[in-house]
Amino acid sequence: MTDQALIDSLRSIAGADGVLQDGDVQGRSAGMLRPDNLQARLLVRPKTTEQVAAILKLCDLAGQRVVTQGGLTGLVHGADAAPEELILSLERMNAIEEIDPLQRVAVAQAGVTLQALQEAVEKHELAFPLDLGARGSATLGGNAATNAGGNRVIRYGMMRDMVLGIEAVLADGSVISSLNRMVKNNAGYDLKQLFIGSEGTLGVITRLVLRLRERPRSHNVAFVAIDGFDRLSAFLKHMDGTLGGSLSAFEAMWREFYQLVTTAPAKSSPPLPQGHAYYVLVESLGADQALDGARLEAALEEALQQGLIADAAIARSERERSAIWALRDDVVQTARHGMPFIFDVSLPITAMEAYVGEVRAALAARWPQHYCWVFGHLGDGNLHLAIRPEETNAGTHAEVENIVYAPLAKIGGSVSAEHGVGLEKKPYLHLSRNEAEIALMRKLKQSFDPNNILNPGKIV
Repeated sequence: MTDQALIDSLRSIAGADGVLQDGDVQGRSAGMLRPDNLQARLLVRPKTTEQVAAILKLCDLAGQRVVTQGGLTGLVHGADAAPEELILSLERMNAIEEIDPLQRVAVAQAGVTLQALQEAVEKHELAFPLDLGARGSATLGGNAATNAGGNRVIRYGMMRDMVLGIEAVLADGSVISSLNRMVKNNAGYDLKQLFIGSEGTLGVITRLVLRLRERPRSHNVAFVAIDGFDRLSAFLKHMDGTLGGSLSAFEAMWREFYQLVTTAPAKSSPPLPQGHAYYVLVESLGADQALDGARLEAALEEALQQGLIADAAIARSERERSAIWALRDDVVQTARHGMPFIFDVSLPITAMEAYVGEVRAALAARWPQHYCWVFGHLGDGNLHLAIRPEETNAGTHAEVENIVYAPLAKIGGSVSAEHGVGLEKKPYLHLSRNEAEIALMRKLKQSFDPNNILNPGKIV
């Protein structure tokens, strides 16, 4: 099939306005925190699962490689498309089809943004608890394809824990409709799990059935300063036990990150004095604002008496709660001295202090002048590192990657906590997965996509 014949066939499926070419594609941004634009020459925007199926069947027969894109908020180049590859954008599949308040489920197309679903279910006094900084542009399909985590994993789990059912289209156009609505369904293989976290390499997620929760009636936030890592980990255990299951976020910031986001030109004012070793955002979601607030305050007072914390500030209003969360979300400040290299890793909490020390020592030995900001979802073992060496190029990026990733193998850590693998972490996958696991991944890929047209070259 010639290029023009393929384009004509795609237009017959998706409509004239469903196919973009050349400048209309390459004028689009390549994604969040990216200075470059898309490279592909062809982008198709289906409106229905049937159109996706027809498009993939056509591309499979033609040997046309396809890269599925959602909100382009990923940070591991997992949705990069080469000039000769076709982009399948689900931006027009953005309908919330159903919200069932009694069963507490929502059915949504893959192109719905996370924030759109959050706002829609709030009208029914419900909540979809997945939350992350890119909520306004990240799509549900992308959240599932990357198994997104975010701010409240410590209580609600990853995206994997919130998906009840999935509809996906395989490379040959076959539609796998597994739109289960039940929390318990133990009948055979749980096929949806194959697509969650697969980054579009096994199939294209088109619709999801998502588990909702009752909207919390209380929301309490505190900000705490701590002077030693041993106290930091002990404080986590103390708060998780004392709050009786209502702890929903435990976001840690190392000193340098806190100084960055509370010093001009950053807009946030420091709720606590700078200079402590660690700072923690503690959030509790519950049923009674006054009682839960009193419980949080009592827990903090007990922690202060035990010497676990050095200082604390409690938010007394929604404005103050938002201001504290703004500190954690102001990651853009790490670009103040030029775009840094961004990493997300997971590791045992007991290994974090030594790991960060090892990384910083290696960075200082190689680049005496550098920046390294550490922050993250410590409650679930996930740290983010933003690193800016003296010079930045492909060679220095590889050097920094080795410094960050190599120590993880000996402590049972993972090179990817929540961002996925994509192209960026593919060379380091062996540090977190053994040969047998990687071999099985390749077999699954070959079985689901024998012609290797779906997001080729990613993960394995």
